[in-house]
Amino acid sequence: MDAAEFRRRGKEMVDHVADYLEKIEERPVYPDVEPGYLRSLIPTEAPVEPDSYEDIMKDVERVIMPGITHWHSPNFFAYFPAASSYPAMLADMLCSAIGCIGFSWAASPACTELETVMLDWLGKMLQLPECFLAGTHGHGGGVIQGTASEATLVSLLAARCKAIRRVQLLDPKKSEAEILSKLVAYTSEQAHSSVERAALIGAVMMKKVPTDSLYAVRGEMLKKILEEDKAAGLIPFYFCATLGTTPSCAFDHIADLGPLCNQENMWMHIDAAYAGSAFICPEFRPLLNGVEYADSFNFNPHKWMLINFDCSAMWVKKRTDIIGAFKMEPLYLKHENQESGKTFFGLKLSQSHWQIPLGRRFRSLKMWFVFRMYGLQGLQAHIRKQVGLAKEFESLVRADKRFEICAPVVMGLVCFRLKGTNELNQSLLKKITKSREIHLVPCQLSGSFVLRLAICSRSTEFRHIQQAWQHITQLAFELLQEHHH
Repeated sequence: MDAAEFRRRGKEMVDHVADYLEKIEERPVYPDVEPGYLRSLIPTEAPVEPDSYEDIMKDVERVIMPGITHWHSPNFFAYFPAASSYPAMLADMLCSAIGCIGFSWAASPACTELETVMLDWLGKMLQLPECFLAGTHGHGGGVIQGTASEATLVSLLAARCKAIRRVQLLDPKKSEAEILSKLVAYTSEQAHSSVERAALIGAVMMKKVPTDSLYAVRGEMLKKILEEDKAAGLIPFYFCATLGTTPSCAFDHIADLGPLCNQENMWMHIDAAYAGSAFICPEFRPLLNGVEYADSFNFNPHKWMLINFDCSAMWVKKRTDIIGAFKMEPLYLKHENQESGKTFFGLKLSQSHWQIPLGRRFRSLKMWFVFRMYGLQGLQAHIRKQVGLAKEFESLVRADKRFEICAPVVMGLVCFRLKGTNELNQSLLKKITKSREIHLVPCQLSGSFVLRLAICSRSTEFRHIQQAWQHITQLAFELLQEHHH
């Protein structure tokens, strides 16, 4: 494909994408295929001679689309949202064209510098304490990770490194292996499975802290476990707090937990993967109070801030903690500006010391395009509209005596169920999934099987909420009739 054909095909692809998204609600939201469906539809080996572009595009509809769960359909209410907007897609095209691998400042100065400035812009939108921003005299700064799972792992590894050094300072005879065997990390029993996974990869023990009746961790609950563990000779070193848990969007009490972690010399990381975007609205910002005690904070603009995957924003209070845990500098990655001591905002000029991979895409372009084309007000309007739709759905559920709401509706997630057994609710979800009209996933709360409805698509309107509720109540009616008979 030469530049002339690329111009033609590129315009066609933009039309194809716009048509797909404009007509997406005409497609069943959930695919009707069996595992392994795709293999028989394409050859067993790559072609020796080139295929034509027309044939490839025909195969997109024939092979790919039947196996797509349409995450951007207004009838998609599963998991949490995957953000998407036209400005972000355009920025991703430009990112692919520039195609730099921004592991250091010299590898592409704009890639390193724009990312640092965008994380400061975003930090200011969230009113993060100044110590988390790079463009001040603070020691912190922000970086884009691929996912919240990576941010959690990076923070845990940095905390582990810091804890080992701290113990060895007090007792130089202690070996790293001995210290490692006593380190304990903590998180909520409601935390995402990726937090537990970080501890597995980091080879440290992790304990789950019980939650209150609203599924949140409180200071006294953590304190009790810490006392027991310290008495047993263990070394508590890390706590991952969640703001907006995956099952029910619950908020740990970080204003109580933060001072406790500081007092105990424990690293506090805050995972606000979904809910973090809403903190740009003044009415939701109080939920972030206590962030000043944290060592690191992370949320996913790629969930709810109109920036396509992947874009997970992470800030640290002391960047030396992160860099200290990950710094490696072979000769081929060094550059003169680094050696001459020139820095940008006081940063060592490489973001690869802040993450697990070396390579990094120019992801801050998406942030730059979206922030400029929507403005803070446009982003706030998007959040408020989706929270409003969740509240509308909550009212519909509360008005029907057969159903119950299972957790407070704070943001764009509603947890509800049919009054009755878990089996009844499992049957209802099976019917919903089989119908392929809307898509939901469940969660477990206090032993109950609960349905989650999350407002996901940028194009979801009130009529979609009404239709979804009519569909759910119709299936529930049929189900109750069957049970009755």
